[in-house]
Amino acid sequence: MDNLTLVMLAVLAVLVFFMFRNGRKRKKDQEALQATMVPGADVMTNFGMYGTIIAIDEEANKVQLQIAPGVIVEIHRQTIARVVEPVVAEDLDDTHVDSIDSLSEPEFGQRVADTDTDTTEQPKKGDA
Repeated sequence: MDNLTLVMLAVLAVLVFFMFRNGRKRKKDQEALQATMVPGADVMTNFGMYGTIIAIDEEANKVQLQIAPGVIVEIHRQTIARVVEPVVAEDLDDTHVDSIDSLSEPEFGQRVADTDTDTTEQPKKGDA
C-alpha cells in the first residue's frame, strides 16, 4: 500500500472513532435528561416553549405540559430539550452601581442613539 491510502484509512478510523464517541455522549446526556424529567419540573422544549410537566406517559412516550394556567398540551417526550433550573435573584447593593464614566459606554448588544446630534441643516447640492 502507498502512503496516501494509509493516511486515508487513518483519517477514516479517526472519524469513525469520534462518531461513536459523540453518539455515546449524546445517549448519556439524553438519559440524564430523562432522569430529571419528573412531574412538576419546569422544562423547555426544542421549539422554545416553556412549561411545567403535569404527567408522563412512558408507554406512549408523551408528556402533558402546562404552558399557562389551565392550558395543557400533549407533546412527544423527546421534544423536551432541557429541565430549567430556577434562577435565584441576587441581592442588589450599592457596590454594583457603575460610575458615570462607565455609563457612557454601551453594553454589548445595547442600542445607542446616533452620535450625530447636530441639528443644523446641511447645504443642499446646488445651494451657494
